[in-house]
Amino acid sequence: MLRSGRLGRLWRRAWRRPAEAAAWALALSVCCWVIAGPLLVARYPMMTDLPFHAANAAIIKNYWDPSFHFREQFVLQPFAVPYMSMYLIAALFMTVMSAVSAVKVAAAVMLALLPAGLAVLFWGMRKSPLLGLSGLLLVWCGLTGWGFLNFMGALGLFAMVVGVTLRTLGRPRRGQGWLLSGLLLAVFFTHPFRFPFAMCAVVGCAVVMYPATRRWRPVVGPLLFPLGLFGLWWWTRPASLAGDFGPLALHRDRLKQVVPYLFRSLRGKAEVMAYDQAITTIGYLAIGLVVLFVLQARWRRRSGRDWAWVMGAAVVVASCALVFLGLYLVLPMQIGLWWYVFPREITSAVFVALALLPDLPRQSWLKLLAVGVLCAAMLPISKLVVDSYRAFDRSTADFAVISERIPQAPKLMYLVFDHRGAPAFTTPFIHLPAYVQAEKGGWLSFHFANWGASPVIYRPRTQPDAVVPPPTPLRWEWTPHKFQVRRHGRFFNWFLVRQRRNPSHRFRADRSIELVAHEGTWWLFRRRR
Repeated sequence: MLRSGRLGRLWRRAWRRPAEAAAWALALSVCCWVIAGPLLVARYPMMTDLPFHAANAAIIKNYWDPSFHFREQFVLQPFAVPYMSMYLIAALFMTVMSAVSAVKVAAAVMLALLPAGLAVLFWGMRKSPLLGLSGLLLVWCGLTGWGFLNFMGALGLFAMVVGVTLRTLGRPRRGQGWLLSGLLLAVFFTHPFRFPFAMCAVVGCAVVMYPATRRWRPVVGPLLFPLGLFGLWWWTRPASLAGDFGPLALHRDRLKQVVPYLFRSLRGKAEVMAYDQAITTIGYLAIGLVVLFVLQARWRRRSGRDWAWVMGAAVVVASCALVFLGLYLVLPMQIGLWWYVFPREITSAVFVALALLPDLPRQSWLKLLAVGVLCAAMLPISKLVVDSYRAFDRSTADFAVISERIPQAPKLMYLVFDHRGAPAFTTPFIHLPAYVQAEKGGWLSFHFANWGASPVIYRPRTQPDAVVPPPTPLRWEWTPHKFQVRRHGRFFNWFLVRQRRNPSHRFRADRSIELVAHEGTWWLFRRRR
């Protein structure tokens, strides 16, 4: 049965072309290591927002468990704010592993969508999917350091949408329409604001590729249900997801800031040097592939319609990249509650532009050589990130110890005064105590649920069965010096502080609060009953 099935055909092809099979094995191995390596060497990944991703997933998973006390705090709104895919993956894995391990698996899935999405895009462009390995260039970019994993996953899914659209227009097969529709829904439930870009890309593909394919109908049907769902959401979305763009203007000076916004996630010059080396290597590889294309005279084998396809696919990709570049130059930094808006688009532009790489040669040994060059470009970046995560793991060993002293379902006030100790450019300590809620439930003094822009929001405080922490001012987590124990601490019975010196003086006004533990930079207090 295997010999006559698809797996059998793949096995026979690998047996006939061992060099190509080795190229695939090498590419998959390097992808697994680059993505999973940093997550394996650190208990807590060095991503700013990841602790709250873990907390939200745990709320979804343990919503009906009374020992976590989530129902009396939160309301779930999976359609009103449909950033659900990563949380559902993490919640699923929380049934068989710890909350921290589960969110690391979900993070790996989101990041794996980058090389996978680019591979599908290359496949749709009739190039070798092995070139998707180049997507590893952006796996550990600045956005990942912030923990914007929904955005990163949606970016990979966007590339998949374009690739499947091209394939459906060029070589329609049964089931491709369902696949395209499913991918559009995946984009919507990963990052709804990337959905319009995916829809426009599908329509743009049909228009640009029409001279080469003479088809447009195969992609119309798959759009209908996702578009209707998005329209329903758009007209019913909460006010927290609406924001004023403000006056838009062209900021040419941002072109000088491309490198910092793309790759600045670690302190020092080593990261920029590693990325510069990787980009240079990819550039030389591209030149070599073009030269090889000319020397092998592969251009003679293409008909006029083949060239129309090649040029059309290149125009589609270049147009998408230019749109994202334009957004990078004109969008503001903040739209409503959403911050760090325009820097995200340069990552989108560069990621999509990678699909303009020339195709690999057909000879298996040359494919293996090209894959080896791509792997050589990515591994120095991976080593740098792994070493940085190891260093962060040492910096959070004290948090791992002191968090064990906190009981189930605490009412936890946390204050992070000291942000030193991590090699990250951002501050991965600021939300670290959210892992306590992910693992043990209970209440937090600050939560993303405050903003109403998450699938998890606080219950209205007027409900008789609601037990919700008191509201906090905007940017509370960044301004712990505003804390006054009598004003802000009455609701809480546990207090976790990150500071080099003993912070006991901050609690002197309430004599019922006592110091119970100190580990490294963390100090734990509790209220006596």
